Amino acid sequence: MAEWIEIRDDILKRIGIVADRESIAAYIVGGYVRNHLLGKQVKDTDIVVLGSGVEFAKKVAKDFGRTNLILFENFGTAMLPLDDRKLEFVGARKESYSKNSRKPHVEGGTLDDDLLRRDFTVNAMAASLNAKTFGQLVDPFEGQSDLRAGILRTPLDPEITFDDDPLRIMRAMRFSAQLGFTIEPHVLEAAGKMAKRLAIVSQERISDEFLKILSSTRPSVGLQIMYDSGVMEIVFPEIAQMAGVDQRKDYHHKDVFRHTLQVVDKVADVSGNLWLRMAALLHDIAKPRTKVFVPGTGWTFHGHEDLGARMVKKIFQRMRFPLEHVPYIEKLIRLHLRPQALVDDGVTDSAVRRLLFETGNDIDDLIALCRADITSKNQKLIEQVKQNYDLVIKKMAEVEEKDRIRNWQPPLRGEEIMQVCGLTEGPMVGVLKDMITDAVLDGTIPNEHDAAMQYLLSMKNSIMNQAPLKKG
Repeated sequence: MAEWIEIRDDILKRIGIVADRESIAAYIVGGYVRNHLLGKQVKDTDIVVLGSGVEFAKKVAKDFGRTNLILFENFGTAMLPLDDRKLEFVGARKESYSKNSRKPHVEGGTLDDDLLRRDFTVNAMAASLNAKTFGQLVDPFEGQSDLRAGILRTPLDPEITFDDDPLRIMRAMRFSAQLGFTIEPHVLEAAGKMAKRLAIVSQERISDEFLKILSSTRPSVGLQIMYDSGVMEIVFPEIAQMAGVDQRKDYHHKDVFRHTLQVVDKVADVSGNLWLRMAALLHDIAKPRTKVFVPGTGWTFHGHEDLGARMVKKIFQRMRFPLEHVPYIEKLIRLHLRPQALVDDGVTDSAVRRLLFETGNDIDDLIALCRADITSKNQKLIEQVKQNYDLVIKKMAEVEEKDRIRNWQPPLRGEEIMQVCGLTEGPMVGVLKDMITDAVLDGTIPNEHDAAMQYLLSMKNSIMNQAPLKKG
């Protein structure tokens, strides 16, 4: 007995009318059908026709009065941007692949052929757009059953599916994270077995899938699957290497990898900021390289925050992540131990000023990361650390209200310093500016122009009469 889905989409109905007029069978396929059945919002739309997808797309564009159709005739596809959505058209086809490329050899095929080439059964469903069968579901591989069960399976043998297009390995883990689905064991085993095939995939495509995993509601799901399958070792070895690195028993209760997954999830609970999540993922990245066992204390990781910050740029370059986010993530990693250290050393105005000065407008993100970094099973310890952070936050508010350090603007400009001291541009201007900054942060003078000028006048001769600055 045929099954039907209710499609309340005027654009798809109109496309169906064009299909009937042209005597061509047209279907909505893939993610649209999957998300529709899940009750999720649907925007971008893939349409398969029995015939030429490009020619049909031209007919649709003409019917909609659009001249912005984008053709990919070598691939037999076309894309029509339509307000806030994209319509993609393709003719039903068979595909075959060579070992060293993701680019398929394409030939015409049936609708079942087209669905068979897709990555997972939940994406291998179609619904008719023609008037007589509008909304009739085509589901040759029981995708609807897998959708209800929350299982990811491949229409073909998974080794064939992943061998044809290895990026599907990353997509499996991304869909598992986004949808909360379980990857069928045979499929997961094949993903690990075929992981080295990812070498033929561009780094940009792999990283795009990785960032989608990190953007999901619970990133640890996809990250854990990547590790368990062996894919993490191929894609992001620095993350995989954190597994098995034990931490001090009195603070964290899991190895660094498991601890990191908890931190990432806790950050995800409070923020959709992808790059704050990335900072959480990388905050302990240098622990395997700084691990030292101290008798009576356990494993220590001195300097991991500084080394970790220095590792970020090379990681971003290799992964093709946007480099403009590097300074932000370096800063959060380098400073992520500082708020707790303030409590240990005494929450002085001077120390708080320096933290606010170094962190600037990212202080709230730093505190969010620090709070997420509390993952002990010792509830008493957790409550104590939370109280410590509350104390730091209260002190920061007091200092900020008084000294306005968060949006730091030096009270004297370089031009003023040069004029008062009779200097031209050079290292001495920076030395004097740093002297004023240190005086404000230490509380020697208030963060005010006149006070800074007086301090400069009182100190400039002694500073300028010191030994000449060393070059370099």
